[in-house]
Amino acid sequence: MKPGPIIAMIALIFVGVWLVLQPTLRRAESDHAVTVGALELLVEDTGAGLRFVEPPELAALGELTDAEYVAEVRRQTALWNSRPALERTLLGFFNITSWFNFGWVALGLGGQACFFGRMFVQWVKSEKERSSVVPPVFWWLSFFGGALLFTYFVWRVDFVGVLGQSSGVVIYARNIRLIHKEKRRAARREAEQRAEPSA
Repeated sequence: MKPGPIIAMIALIFVGVWLVLQPTLRRAESDHAVTVGALELLVEDTGAGLRFVEPPELAALGELTDAEYVAEVRRQTALWNSRPALERTLLGFFNITSWFNFGWVALGLGGQACFFGRMFVQWVKSEKERSSVVPPVFWWLSFFGGALLFTYFVWRVDFVGVLGQSSGVVIYARNIRLIHKEKRRAARREAEQRAEPSA
């Protein structure tokens, strides 16, 4: 076995863990969190007042008195409650704070669709052949599904998901590479056979 795929797998695991660790470290900077709808407000007690750590637009407010802090939390609550009930329900269902974030959810759903598609294609091909067969498209769907889900799990700050997908993506890419190499070898053998003079 070549060391390249193993090194790539370990590197991707480290990158994924590092990306997931960044928001976790930001949470550690805060003293407490307040959840307003699907929005999490991270707050730090500076000793002289309170300061939002997240989200960035509230962190820009700087240090607040207790009364200013309470007023801002009430304002955020009023903003959330002013949304239509269906919007609050859908955003809460997907655990997102805005429709912009739905793009990330769509990315994750796309990854899941690829994973379903790979198994469906493999099943149909196996039924057709009356034998267990793994067609090349299986590996392509696996690769794209894994890459999409890896990205989605990094955004979700989901360590378990990142860990699960990081090794798979490298394995899928390696299988695609092996299939490509085999096709080139087969084409080369065929060309050599055609070039040989007939006996």
